[in-house]
Amino acid sequence: MAERLYIIPYSRNARKRHYHKTNRGRVTNFVIQLEVEVGGEWKTVVRYDCTHSFVHRDCYNLSGEQRKEKLDLSYEEALTFADEDIDENWERDQRIFLHGGYP
Repeated sequence: MAERLYIIPYSRNARKRHYHKTNRGRVTNFVIQLEVEVGGEWKTVVRYDCTHSFVHRDCYNLSGEQRKEKLDLSYEEALTFADEDIDENWERDQRIFLHGGYP
């Protein structure tokens, strides 16, 4: 099994956390999330993962409330989709989050 964990900074107060585990070339677990620093603490804005054995996206607001959306994707497809979505939309999602909304 191979595991990868890395953090990619987008700005001084926004970053992407990427974790995935593979077994024989197949993704067996992953978490990709956008994090924003608010008041000295890193908060999750958007998270893609496969906890509970299904692929989903969690969106959070500043109060920590969560909305969950099930995604009909394989683990491999979801990993790629999550990476690309966060790379392309982090600024918009950060702005919405900091104004109290759900991205």
